[in-house]
Amino acid sequence: MAIPSGDPAVTGTGEAVTVMDVGGTTLRVGTFDARGGGRLSDVRRTPVDGMAGHPGAPVPVLQRQVVDQIVREAERQAGTRPGTAPAALAVAFAGPVARDGTVLGAPTVWGAGGAPVPLREILSARLCAPVLVVNDLTAAAWRYATESPVPFCLLTISSGIGNKVFRDDEVLLDVEGHGGELGHWTCDRSPDAPLCDCGGRGHLGAIASGRGVLAAVRRAAASDPVGYARSAPARAGAADPCLLGNPGIAQAVRDGDPFTTAVLRSTLVHLAAAVGGVFASIGIRRYVLMGGFALAIGERYRELLVEELVRQGCFGLTAAQVDAMVVLGEDDDDHGLIGAGRLVGRRLAAHREKVTP
Repeated sequence: MAIPSGDPAVTGTGEAVTVMDVGGTTLRVGTFDARGGGRLSDVRRTPVDGMAGHPGAPVPVLQRQVVDQIVREAERQAGTRPGTAPAALAVAFAGPVARDGTVLGAPTVWGAGGAPVPLREILSARLCAPVLVVNDLTAAAWRYATESPVPFCLLTISSGIGNKVFRDDEVLLDVEGHGGELGHWTCDRSPDAPLCDCGGRGHLGAIASGRGVLAAVRRAAASDPVGYARSAPARAGAADPCLLGNPGIAQAVRDGDPFTTAVLRSTLVHLAAAVGGVFASIGIRRYVLMGGFALAIGERYRELLVEELVRQGCFGLTAAQVDAMVVLGEDDDDHGLIGAGRLVGRRLAAHREKVTP
């Protein structure tokens, strides 16, 4: 049995929904009480069995490994509650997902290329359970849908960049899953622009994601070794920029280090342009920032993005209005789990209403 991602009908009747969030580096799995207040419990995290752990492996091999891992983790999670079965499995997946649950691509999970994977169909057959598969940001948007009284754009800045717009009680996507892929907007057309995980050059995700900012800091260190030597990361033990990681960058920006802050500002020029484009085209007045990199920096990241938005200008808005429209999301990594649980719970409820006389 399956839960078509574009159909509210659901055939499961239980309450314990297994939820999963498959990202570029981490697979998260938990149990969501879809009827009893929406409580998330029994959360586990494990490295995803994709290219992060197996660099250089062929894409088809990585695709099989990730699918097998999802099945194993779903079975293990259901086994934590002896004698009961999950009402459904809801998977939030890092990549564009068609309405039928087919993963069209997953640059941060298994790299560029590869055939589309009919993930919902495969999981339904292997698990014999109702399955929902949606993009991870689509799922995360449902976490905030019940909290935001106005349309909003959810932005994640982590190993990659993604976004989703939520308006009129739905995430704005076409039937093939297109929409909300600002991370693959080409904002640098120079021949030596940074290379994206998808294989393209100059994409926003390659420039302003956590990975992109780390690469930018290393490039800046190579071009200005004296300046980098005076920076907080170098003084903290990363004299060789190859030893630097995103936690060190986040700490340096929070502490006001000029060198790393200047590099981050340069990447935010492109992110602000993307946000400005969303605002100018459809008038969204609320932007929720999430993702490990942005939230590791926290309020300072929000402030720097707002400063760049004000510098570029949002037509018709004052600086105070721009400041008010950018907010930080919850400081955890449960967005996809909670959102997927709420979405499948919504569809379970719709099915109960449909079949109850």
